[in-house]
Amino acid sequence: MSQPLLQATDLSHAFDYPLYDGVSLTLHAGESVAVQGRSGSGKSTLLHTLAGFLPPLTGHIEILEHDLYAMDEAEREMFRRTELGIVFQTHYLFKGMTGRQNIEAATELAGTELDPWLLERLEIDEVIDQKVGELSGGQQQRISLARVLAKQPRLIFADEPTGNLDKQTATLVMEVMQEYIHKQEGALFIVTHDGEIAKMCGKYYVLIDRKLKP
Repeated sequence: MSQPLLQATDLSHAFDYPLYDGVSLTLHAGESVAVQGRSGSGKSTLLHTLAGFLPPLTGHIEILEHDLYAMDEAEREMFRRTELGIVFQTHYLFKGMTGRQNIEAATELAGTELDPWLLERLEIDEVIDQKVGELSGGQQQRISLARVLAKQPRLIFADEPTGNLDKQTATLVMEVMQEYIHKQEGALFIVTHDGEIAKMCGKYYVLIDRKLKP
């Protein structure tokens, strides 16, 4: 089998109380993994650790053959910008700009070009030149996703990306992310409360009793 895109080994974290320990995870090209868990179980903390925002208390993470936490913060920020895609439940778009301008702001930083396939597949091609404030929440979330994918990251980390969407739109978003990782030979890691969304991934786990369980 090819070299994994992500290899996490024996991770642990705690704040006022232990969240998880002994968590290991591997992601290869074309793979998708979902993690469920109750509020406070640590699933978002795990995502932030894997994505380079929060060092683990113990353990080691290698992404694209780079030791993630051996980098300094500036190196890690540049690595996130060019190699990783982060999708949040809140879309953080620039309200005074159009959808296209929001996406182009990201592609200019990443040195990539917007693929029209993304706009058509996400069903935002007819609203892309409207101001963000004129769009529905679901349209804004899909523009946010297009902005992330337009950077052409190899690894996508998504934190409750469908939490504010109706079932039909949530399914569309998941299908597009799955199609993207196969097209780009990338991988997807998602945390969600939604069991149906989790089952759309190739593997899904529950973070419970401080362990990642299938």
